[in-house]
Amino acid sequence: MTKTAASFLRGIIIAVLLASLSGHAQRPKPAPPSPQKPAPAEATIPQPRHEMTAPDVEAFLDGFLPMQLARENIAGAVVLVVKDGHVLAAKGYGYSDVEKKTPVSVDATLFRPGSISKLFTWTAVMQLVEQGKLDLDKDINAYLDFKIPATFPQPITLRHLMTHTPGFEEQIKDLINAEGAPIATLREHLVRHMPARIFPPGTTPAYSNYGAALAGYIVQRVSGKPFNEYVEENIFKPLGMEHSTFRQPLPAELKPLMSNGYDLGSGKPKPFEIIEEAPAGALSATADDLAHFMIAHLQDGTYQNVQILRPETARLMHSRQFGLVPALDGMCLGFYEESRNGHRIIGHGGDTIYFHSDLHLVPDSNLGFFVSYNSAGKGDISPRTALWNHFLDRYFPYEPPAAQAPATAAQDASSVAGHYISSRRSETNLLRVANMLDQVVVTQQSEGKIKVEPLKDFNGELKNWQEIGPLLYRAVNGQDLLAFRRDDHGRLQLVPSFPAVVYQRATLADNGLFNQTIIVCSLAIMGLTLVLWPVGAFVRRHYHHRLEIEPGTQQGRLWIRLVCALDLIFVAALALVLSSDSPGVLSEKTDLRIHMIQVVGALGGLGTILVIIACLRSWRDRNAWWFAKIWNFVVVLACLGFLWFTLYWNVLNFNLNY
Repeated sequence: MTKTAASFLRGIIIAVLLASLSGHAQRPKPAPPSPQKPAPAEATIPQPRHEMTAPDVEAFLDGFLPMQLARENIAGAVVLVVKDGHVLAAKGYGYSDVEKKTPVSVDATLFRPGSISKLFTWTAVMQLVEQGKLDLDKDINAYLDFKIPATFPQPITLRHLMTHTPGFEEQIKDLINAEGAPIATLREHLVRHMPARIFPPGTTPAYSNYGAALAGYIVQRVSGKPFNEYVEENIFKPLGMEHSTFRQPLPAELKPLMSNGYDLGSGKPKPFEIIEEAPAGALSATADDLAHFMIAHLQDGTYQNVQILRPETARLMHSRQFGLVPALDGMCLGFYEESRNGHRIIGHGGDTIYFHSDLHLVPDSNLGFFVSYNSAGKGDISPRTALWNHFLDRYFPYEPPAAQAPATAAQDASSVAGHYISSRRSETNLLRVANMLDQVVVTQQSEGKIKVEPLKDFNGELKNWQEIGPLLYRAVNGQDLLAFRRDDHGRLQLVPSFPAVVYQRATLADNGLFNQTIIVCSLAIMGLTLVLWPVGAFVRRHYHHRLEIEPGTQQGRLWIRLVCALDLIFVAALALVLSSDSPGVLSEKTDLRIHMIQVVGALGGLGTILVIIACLRSWRDRNAWWFAKIWNFVVVLACLGFLWFTLYWNVLNFNLNY
């Protein structure tokens, strides 16, 4: 891959990652029956090797976290375990301010739990549902003062929002901005950044921050109070969460408690992130405060004799509502299932650019677990997943039941091999190109096994997956499951254990390898064309050889090199604009620059016509060298490939509502 191509791909990947929100109302409806998963009783579940006591948990955490922070270059973390209505263990590790050596504190250091904030939004929704002010299955347009377009016959409901099945495309513009006040009110943001509807509601899981923010605005509309105030009065205050807020920037009394965020623990602190879709991820809270919230949900909505939800409402919220494959985890109302080690577990993860967190509830053990890191770290593995899995293995040791691979395992592995595109994606704008770059790749292995890029183990190696049922796969020497199924149109889907997304089989036109080959070869040919121009001139001058070609061919040579230069400038400039990982890069502030760059790309695209004309002229010129004629034809193919790529993947789409 050429350096220019690599920069382009890296820029787009980073852009997309910033990875990696009236009528008759009713009471909560009974939950639909939960599909049965393989019975844990079939497995061998040995007696716990360690009793879950406060000293033992603390010893485990003390042996795990310091090493992990050092290895992953993370500044600080906080971990908290609740059991049977009490805090069993809680401790901070590392620093909230590395330069000042300020230690992380459980009750006096604020962290940004990211999308765990959504659980508060969903709890607020359920409070209004049980009061009869909201209906989970009513068209959400009934609660809004703007309209979600009727792209599909089925309306979007709150149940769809809470199960991440409203069918919206991904929307990340202005999601996270630099420190300061939000640049728009919640309503202004939702109206200005409304994503297209690309799936019929209730059919396709596609995690949506916009959907959660929309639910928060509905809470605001129906309650008659700003979202921040509603949560403060109806959740924070009753639960005694005195160091928690959705307000941005932070209130003066909480600002000194806020942990710095870091890219790497050894690096410089980063500014406070402003989450424009506040109900989807703007919470700042101490771990101690979040313990109150976890206990309330583990105790059917009650904390210290204060009730924030009725028991039947809490149980409904925790029940399975949507899932594509019965054997895999599904979506609850806001929570998602993440069952493991023979126990049904519900929870939620959360990420800002710098903070990375997980919240897990194990209802049958009355157990809650929260962890948050204030640094992205090296990113080789997921530190929070490693910690949680080792915690479960220590206190709930488990061996999955033995399973015999079907006789059709080799045939099935061959049939599912290929590239898959995430349902959480952009379709109508510039960032559609991420669908080509960020694909899941399934490859067939021996003995009917498969590998799935990028699913890796903690050793950094891709996991092997063995079929244990019809198109149902389990990680070899592990518990993780994934499955394949066909949608209503017969298109193969990869269903992961995370229930808020599904991966759809890529066609040839969408195939990542096919498209990357086109764009890399095109850029390489254009780059060589420009590099060889002065080289050729130097060689001719050295050997005193004049370039004797017709004037039209000479003019065509200039056209070809101008178009190649425009295309390469377009790629380099777009990569430069999008390659920063700072908050606010993907915002309206960059619109003008992106449009100017797209104008350059459009001129280069139109210049393909000139390249074709120049090629035809050179082939009619008897004085032109045969190699030059062939190379001009190759450049035509490169320009056509580049033009197709930019148009098909919307890189030249001037719609910047991404």
